[in-house]
Amino acid sequence: MTPVPPAAVPEYCATLVVRDAVTKLDALAVIALAVDRPVSDARGVHPYVELEGGARAEIEIPKFGEPPPLAIDVYSTLSHDHAAMSALALLGVLETATAWTVKPDFVL
Repeated sequence: MTPVPPAAVPEYCATLVVRDAVTKLDALAVIALAVDRPVSDARGVHPYVELEGGARAEIEIPKFGEPPPLAIDVYSTLSHDHAAMSALALLGVLETATAWTVKPDFVL
């Protein structure tokens, strides 16, 4: 009998859209500075910044040759509402700490 792997923990995502030209590395660095937390897995495939309350922010960059926007995906294992509230909290911090134009791309 083959053992059944444990079910993956579902993740919920709320996306913030940045309308400014920013590289993935610069965006991660700015987010890390704005929330005063380090970039985790910086040399890995999916670097992220841990946010208050257990959510995390990852950057999705436009494909080759595409102009902005840049997407900041905020993930939570708790609920979509938790991901959305964490994203809105991050949006508030980024509005204060940057000159970026940031809009939520989700509905509460």
